[in-house]
Amino acid sequence: MNAASFSSLSADHQRLQALVGAWRGEEEVSGTQWTDAGTATSEVLAEAQFGGLFVVQRYRQRRDGTVSFGAHNVFGFDQQSGAVTMHQFDSMGFVPASPATGTWDGNRLTLLRSSPRGAARVSYDFDGSDSYRMRLQFQPVGSDGWQDMVSGLYRRVPPSVIGEG
Repeated sequence: MNAASFSSLSADHQRLQALVGAWRGEEEVSGTQWTDAGTATSEVLAEAQFGGLFVVQRYRQRRDGTVSFGAHNVFGFDQQSGAVTMHQFDSMGFVPASPATGTWDGNRLTLLRSSPRGAARVSYDFDGSDSYRMRLQFQPVGSDGWQDMVSGLYRRVPPSVIGEG
């Protein structure tokens, strides 16, 4: 296997490294067709893979002490299209027909994905190297408006504390 060294990564691949690390978040969950409104806590563990060409992220949300949602996300950068990509596999069980795609605008990464159910838009706003904000919205098929689903503030923690508590 040929793994790229970090110094040989494109600037766009290097930007993905902002996601790498262990994070804990406090979330506001909006009431939707899939869940009730309320608060949640989350843990995110993201690692660079294949020399930094991809970032693999494991996300776990807890509500009332129980894991309520989980996802594995694989972020990459498609040099041909100039877009950041995110393949998501989650506990809802929907198989994505295609990845979410998006771009950076300053310190904000915004990704959009469409499916037969509608469109999802997620943004990651980096406040620095030790925290970020995430906002997930959904637009049902036939609607012009976006519904908030989840938003949160995530702070860097030592990897050893992920899975505790």
